[in-house]
Amino acid sequence: MSPEENELLRKNIALTEENNDMLRSIQRSMRLGRAMTLIYWLFIIGSAVGAYYLIQPYVNQITEAYGGAKSTFDGGFSGFFDSFKKQYGQ
Repeated sequence: MSPEENELLRKNIALTEENNDMLRSIQRSMRLGRAMTLIYWLFIIGSAVGAYYLIQPYVNQITEAYGGAKSTFDGGFSGFFDSFKKQYGQ
């Protein structure tokens, strides 16, 4: 092997090792990014579920109050219109 070929081979090995280090760094960064994205979405979904768990009793109270008010208004207005029809004969 000539000295020029030997020098080219050494430069090629050094460049290959440098590329290998960069590729491993990129791969490590990608893994870390995926892990952080997973943690981010778990936090978002967990917060939504936790918020629903904490707010659920208040939502139930509001729906019950709305249902009671609706039945009161429906019964009251229909009775009012029935008495109006009886009184005026329509």
